Amino acid sequence: MNGLVVKNTGNDVWVRFADGQTKTCKVKGNFRIRSIRSTNPVVVGDIVEVDGNNQISDILPRKNHIARRPVNLSRQIHIIAANIDVALLVVTLRNPETSLTFIDRFIASAEAYSVDTILVFNKLDILDKKDNDELQHIIELYEKIGYRCIKTIATQNIGLTEIKATISGKIALLSGNSGVGKSTLINSILGYAGAKTAEISAYHHKGMHTTTFSEIYCLSDNTYIIDTPGIKGFGAVDMDEDEISHYFVEIFAKSKECRYPNCTHIHEPECAVRQAVVDGAIADSRYTSYLSMVEEVASNDKYRLK
Repeated sequence: MNGLVVKNTGNDVWVRFADGQTKTCKVKGNFRIRSIRSTNPVVVGDIVEVDGNNQISDILPRKNHIARRPVNLSRQIHIIAANIDVALLVVTLRNPETSLTFIDRFIASAEAYSVDTILVFNKLDILDKKDNDELQHIIELYEKIGYRCIKTIATQNIGLTEIKATISGKIALLSGNSGVGKSTLINSILGYAGAKTAEISAYHHKGMHTTTFSEIYCLSDNTYIIDTPGIKGFGAVDMDEDEISHYFVEIFAKSKECRYPNCTHIHEPECAVRQAVVDGAIADSRYTSYLSMVEEVASNDKYRLK
């Protein structure tokens, strides 16, 4: 019998079946010895086959997934979730501040795994005029590239109708730094306190982890939202150095005008990408993020899936 993995705590895996039942299952031991280069062979969003003993015997092929580096020094990667229709990256300008580099790395990783990304700008109620001007500049930057942006105040249910309409009939991944309000957003969308929330650390002005593992919440028979643990950083994984420009859509588009077809956009003459940065057609922040990912992949490829 096949079912959808809705929660995985490491030892136990919760699987939801077509009849609406959810059962706690175990992963068969042979998964541990397969050539799987991820820290978690079974992930939220997987469609799995479950035998009569409530043991997961197989994973159906994934249409996509999103992965990040593990928090330890393991050579394996950590897959956040699988079979995602859309990723909602929750961003805050203050309390805590989400860096543009983090946004760019997430977007590039989602592009690499063929997952559409929507940026959700939360906590608008704590911004002053200067902050709002900066927010508008950031939104214009990403909308110009082609990414949809939604403004929300989760505590006041502002912007939630737009999110609900956007994810209807889909499996949506909700991600972002700790403290940006992911769990509050989910609770507001669900209409009940299904996800844990916590206050921001007054000393560090950073979020404190309240979600310790990914979990799917069911909004309807065909609409799901995945709550994920807060992510501090998003390193480049499973990428080749010469592919990274493909995941920066405006860089990839401009690269067709470069003199050399294999231009790295770093040192070659007559590089249309670098000229576009000088001209302001490509944002400095985006180009800087691109360079940081190229440098990272060039210096360390041990996280690449084989």
